[in-house]
Amino acid sequence: MELQPNFPSIQQVANQYLGLQTERKDLQKGQGSSFEEILRQKQKEQVGELKFSKHAGQRLSQRDISLTESQRKRLEDGTGKAREKGMKESLVMVDGLAFIVNVKSNTVVTALSLKDSSTGSDEAVFTNIDGAVII
Repeated sequence: MELQPNFPSIQQVANQYLGLQTERKDLQKGQGSSFEEILRQKQKEQVGELKFSKHAGQRLSQRDISLTESQRKRLEDGTGKAREKGMKESLVMVDGLAFIVNVKSNTVVTALSLKDSSTGSDEAVFTNIDGAVII
């Protein structure tokens, strides 16, 4: 019985080694992505689009609040900043609009306008939040 070697050719090993060396040099020269860039990209991919709970949708409708594309983008950015700081339930303020956001599920829980004429005042009390972002 003849044994067949399980080793690749010397050329294959050399090419593999040289390929690894090239990748290492690229990273050392800063041509590769940094760990922080890769981490932020992966977090963005996992988070997805900001959602609105049924309750938040009802509040937006009842209070006649509509978001512009710019405001929605800023709300998403504020939620991202809350996530970066480790917040779980955050108040995000955008142009006099207040949103309570469950950061982990990326969901707006409720919304109100601080200039809401139905309350009769410009005051509001927010409970059960662990931080606020004003954008």
